[in-house]
Amino acid sequence: MAIEKWLAVTSLGLFAMFAGEMISVYYFMTDVPEAIEFSIRFDADPKIFQFISIGAAPAGILAAVPYIMTRQYGSKPIGGLIIAGGIIMLIGMFVAHSLIDKMDDVYITDVVRYTPTLFMIMSIPVVAVGAYLAKEKKRRPKKEFY
Repeated sequence: MAIEKWLAVTSLGLFAMFAGEMISVYYFMTDVPEAIEFSIRFDADPKIFQFISIGAAPAGILAAVPYIMTRQYGSKPIGGLIIAGGIIMLIGMFVAHSLIDKMDDVYITDVVRYTPTLFMIMSIPVVAVGAYLAKEKKRRPKKEFY
């Protein structure tokens, strides 16, 4: 398997990890245990920034590198992996966004409110890049020098 496929697989994994992290922290904020609520105030903003820097940013970079490497000739498997990553992020952010209504107003900040929407919008170009790669083009013929 070429390096491009491994990068696309890693990107898919990081998109899934980011979606899972966001869903887990949003689900936690729907029912924060009393021990945490009264002893220390739970602030989700640093966690969300940490999840973005650990999951979403590297996933975007790892989706862009195979695109750059294969954009001349396209690749259906790589395009499919990138499309799957974008769809996973879109669905995960939709689930996280649906949990906002169940949270206590104390935990809702601008970061908590707008991050899922931002990454839902950002998943559309990821799917578009994958669709562009999935359109397989004819490979250039090798040049013969003799």
